[in-house]
Amino acid sequence: MARNLLKRFIPTPAAIKSNPALHFLGDLLHDPNIFHLNRHSVSVAMFWGLFVALLPIPGQMPVAAAAALMFRCNLPLTVALTWITNPFTMPFFFFITYQTGRLILQTDPIALTTPELSWDWLSNEFGHLWKPLLAGSVLTGLLFGGLGYFGMQLYWRWHVNHNWKKRQKTRAEKSNS
Repeated sequence: MARNLLKRFIPTPAAIKSNPALHFLGDLLHDPNIFHLNRHSVSVAMFWGLFVALLPIPGQMPVAAAAALMFRCNLPLTVALTWITNPFTMPFFFFITYQTGRLILQTDPIALTTPELSWDWLSNEFGHLWKPLLAGSVLTGLLFGGLGYFGMQLYWRWHVNHNWKKRQKTRAEKSNS
């Protein structure tokens, strides 16, 4: 079942609850709904994990965890999905979201300069980048989050129906024997 596939990749509730760095959350981690693996919980986790992953913000994992706690969806899956944008994939995703935002806001492309880690570069160049980047990130985050939500809903339903038909076929073969 889809649940068994997901259980292989996410940490157990006991491992998360026993983490000393998370004790400040108190009773929030003892809500069983944030660890359930059902169609609704996983689908909502897909939405929030993908949405937050495409936002150009530092600390995506705490933001995703807060969304999982607020919307009572699967916490480990929500946080794990933010790893889609890692240091290797982030330039690709943020270039696509910038271009999307640029098209939506109908702004001219900026001249590409080599990014520097200095205040001068940040104050000059980031002022031109942030609006299209943020607009494109929110739009693509909503789009891919929605696709993840509905895709997981459809996959879960297909998987349950497929297993149901397999069991019916097995029962019919046993009764005919």
